[in-house]
Amino acid sequence: MILVDWEILDRIRRGHIAIDPFDPKLIQPNSLDIRLGDHFVWYTEGDEVIDPFDKGTVTTGVEEIRSPEIILPPGRFMLAETLEIIRLPNNIVASIEGKSSIARLGVELHQTGGWIDAGFHGSITLEMCNVNQRPVRLYAGMPIGQLVFYTTECAECPYDAKEDAKYMGQRQATLSRYHENPRSQ
Repeated sequence: MILVDWEILDRIRRGHIAIDPFDPKLIQPNSLDIRLGDHFVWYTEGDEVIDPFDKGTVTTGVEEIRSPEIILPPGRFMLAETLEIIRLPNNIVASIEGKSSIARLGVELHQTGGWIDAGFHGSITLEMCNVNQRPVRLYAGMPIGQLVFYTTECAECPYDAKEDAKYMGQRQATLSRYHENPRSQ
């Protein structure tokens, strides 16, 4: 079941969902707006292959900045953080969706990583891309997306209990940690 406005507010007030910083004006009928943080990371142009099992290739050729604003050029892929840090209990999951006003500028908010497991806590890394023909300026603190919350049965092993919870507690735009997975032959 998707939580509606009053249920989202109730879960936050009772401490079942933690949002920091929290602004009740960001609650929508079926979601909670989230804002863009000020940490941005992107890969520099080059021919070097990124191998998801090789940490060295994942973490080199990368630039990052903290800035109150950034211009996202056409075709650029960039990681960004949310301003909000969230904490989910073991019976609520969330998905992140883009705001239509931002999508209409050509900015995609997430590629495929839009699911947030029960038990997760930390900031959310956004996987942004500009599919417009023109650059788009983005500002830290602007509503950039929305979280949709779903109630579930209690997870037997929520994200915060998993031994391989690679992104637990992240606090900035975080590069892939796929290299931490065992490589099967």
